[in-house]
Amino acid sequence: MNWDQIKGEWKTVKGKARSKWGELTDDELDQVAGDREQLEGLIQKRYGKTKEAAKKDVDAWLKEVS
Repeated sequence: MNWDQIKGEWKTVKGKARSKWGELTDDELDQVAGDREQLEGLIQKRYGKTKEAAKKDVDAWLKEVS
C-alpha cells in the first residue's frame, strides 16, 4: 500500500494508526486526514521523537498495513 492509498482509505486505516500510536486522539487523527507530514509531526510532538525517528516509525507502520 502506498501513501496515496493510505490517504484515500484514511477512515479505514486510522484505526490501525490509533492502535500503533495510542497516545494520539481520534480528533488528532481526524485532522491528519491521511497527511503523512502531519502524522509525523504529531508523533514527534506526542512521543518526543526526532523528525527522522517519526519518519522511520511511519515507514514501519506503512509496511504493517500493506
